[in-house]
Amino acid sequence: MRRRNSLTSIMLQCLLGPGLLLLSNVTFAGEADVIKVDVTCSAALCSMQTTVLHQDSGWDHYADRWEILNEQGEIIATRVLLHPHENEQPFTRGLQFNKPQNVTTVQVRAHDSIHGYGGKSIKVPLP
Repeated sequence: MRRRNSLTSIMLQCLLGPGLLLLSNVTFAGEADVIKVDVTCSAALCSMQTTVLHQDSGWDHYADRWEILNEQGEIIATRVLLHPHENEQPFTRGLQFNKPQNVTTVQVRAHDSIHGYGGKSIKVPLP
């Protein structure tokens, strides 16, 4: 009986092990976090440099964009990230956008290809 339990345990480890390993890689990467935002504005145009932290693991799981939202949660602008940044963490990318009228504060959030939104976002005033 003891030998049968050991054999069953080994079979389960062989069958489940690879699946759990893949799941742990997806879980390890977590959500994409915005960790720094620098913004400058003229009367009509703003320029934003945003730093994102995400443990990209390749094309299947990477930070694929960050967005700028107004106080009502509407998207003002989106910076699409066209490839994984596995060897560049954290990474900073820029975006220019038209300065919205009557908006004094924006929220910057990141998105990843597995979890979507949910990581750390940052609110910044528009100068």
